This record gives sequence, structure tokens and C-alpha cells, in this order.
Amino acid sequence: MKIRAAVAREKGAPLNLETIDLEAPRPDEILVKVKATGVCHTDLVVRDGMLPTPLPVVLGHEGAGVVEAVGAAITKVKPGDHVVMIFNSCGACPSCQDHAISYCHEFFPRNFFATRADGSSALSADGARINGNFFGQSSFATHAICHEVNVVKVASDVPLELLGPLACGVQTGAGAVMNALKVSAGRSFAVFGSGSVGLSALMAAHVVGATTIIAIDTNPARLEIAKSLGATHVIDPRQTNAVEEIMRITGAGLNFALDTTGLPAVIRSAVESLGPRGACGILGASGPDTEIILNETHFMSAGRRLIGIVEGDSNPDVFIPILIDLYRTGRFPFDKLVKFYALDEINAAIHDSETGAAIKPIVRMN
Repeated sequence: MKIRAAVAREKGAPLNLETIDLEAPRPDEILVKVKATGVCHTDLVVRDGMLPTPLPVVLGHEGAGVVEAVGAAITKVKPGDHVVMIFNSCGACPSCQDHAISYCHEFFPRNFFATRADGSSALSADGARINGNFFGQSSFATHAICHEVNVVKVASDVPLELLGPLACGVQTGAGAVMNALKVSAGRSFAVFGSGSVGLSALMAAHVVGATTIIAIDTNPARLEIAKSLGATHVIDPRQTNAVEEIMRITGAGLNFALDTTGLPAVIRSAVESLGPRGACGILGASGPDTEIILNETHFMSAGRRLIGIVEGDSNPDVFIPILIDLYRTGRFPFDKLVKFYALDEINAAIHDSETGAAIKPIVRMN
């Protein structure tokens, strides 16, 4: 079938809006009519050639839509179901068998190599291959092919166009707090970086009852939003030494910290802000060769912990419906983070994400 898609053809260049060909779903595949897709920092990193995803490629990995057709082997969903498309996984390795699919042994090739497992692509233009299956979906398009392991059925009474970011950015931040760090009531928590992931984490900390919630960012507008979403304190590290201010606020240091920046100096500050037995999660990356330097005596002597977190340590089939229920009750208002764009405006959405003009852009396909 003919579909409309945003194609990345040159490293660092704007995406091209094109009419391309999409194969029919195979027996183990699902065809989704995409309603909307979130723009994530990972899409931009890949567009800029910082990861080995081949060009040309259709990116997009926070898709939400309606199932249009299913292969003969599919039992999880049926045509007409509303779904969110998440990251891909093998479904068979020890991590997948333990329902820890974000730590799939094949996570990198299944998500970043933009190919089916057999090396083929469902996308082409005038007979020339376009790489697809990015994160098992390539949802910067009006239609996408996905798989049972990376599709989550969602309720039909929630605006579908809003739900795509739950697949990655929002799930990553909220899951880091609720699943990986297991922040609990009465504890202190700080998030370093107040983008969509950091603010999702902050809202989750508020949901679970953390009583001291600190947002650290250099963008004053983001800090104001953080206060409206439950932050009890905000810190601009350009104006105040963040570690010293956190120690002043907490007395002995944080129970939990989360870094969303991937910057080694910021990660070190987050760890130095921890109290005895405190835990810091990291979920950003600034490059494949980045190294973190910590003071070993400070880190070891009080039982502090540093934890790597992927996709919020989530079982999405369980966790995404929980986030939707929290949104329904007004306790997780992630809709306050989003700004909508038409598909033809996708490069503007990417620009606004890069400059901070939008916290979480969502591209509508209609």
C-alpha cells in the first residue's frame, strides 16, 4: 500500500515527506494506522548519525494508532483495537522470559538496526529499499508494521493521539521512579534535567508520595512547570551550587536522585547529592564512549548506589495501562507536557524539541 512518511535520507538534514510503499503484514506482523507519534531525543540522535542506524530510514518510536490488519499468527490484538507501539524485543531471551523486556539481550539490533530479523524491510520507494522496523515500528508515517511483543492494547475512551509518548519518554521517566528506584512515600527525590522524561519522573514521585521533590534545570520556564507538577523546590545550577542547595534542603542528602542528561559532570553532582544508602538512577547517554568519574570513598563508604535504567524498567503491558488510569484520575497530567503538530510540520516539531520550545512534541498523522 502507499503511505505518507517522513524519511531521513541525509545525516543531520531535515526529514523528507514522501509517498512510499509499505508491504502487507506477514503472519507474525500487525498493520497499524498511526494516529500520532511523539518526537523523542533518540530520533534526533539517530538522524544525526550518532548511532549505526542505516539511511534512508523512517524513524519514529512513540506511535499510537488503530489496528488495521493482523497476520494469521496474531492473537494479542484484532482490527479496530487501539494500541500504543513500544520498543521491540526478542521475546525469548532470559530477560524477556523474566518480563524485563527493556533489557532484552537483542535490544540494540532489534531497535536500532532498522531491519526485520531476516534483514528485510517492509518499506521502499520506486523499488529502492527504505530501512524500517526502527524500534519495531518506524511510526513517523501514516501506517506502521509492528509485532505482538511491541504492541500494547489500550482503552478506547482516552484520546489516542495523546498516548504515543507513553511508549518511551513518559514511561522511561515514570518507570524509573516507580519501578527501578521504587521511590516511596515520605522520601526525598531530585531529578536532574526537566525535559519530558524528567518531568514525567517528577510527576511519578508526586504520585507515590515523595515529600521533598526537587527539579534541577537551567531553563527557568521548565522549573516553573516543574513547580506546577509537584516540585517542592527548584534549582537553577547556573545560579546556585546544586549539591550544596540539596544538602541545605534535605540535611543529610537525598534518598533518590535521577539523571536524565547523560552528562558525566551532572551525574557526579547527582551522586554527590545522595545521603547514606541513597540511590541514583541514570537513563540518558551523551555518547558511546562517555565515562563517569566518581569519588570512590564517598560512593562506597555510605552504601550509595548507581543504577542504569532502560525504558523505565517497565513491563509495558502492565505499566502503560497504570499510567493511563493515573491520567484519568488527574494524578498524572502528562498532557500538560505536549504540543501537537501536523505531519507536514514534523521538522518544526523536531526543531522545537531541540531548542526547548516544546517539551514533548506529538505529530498527528491526519
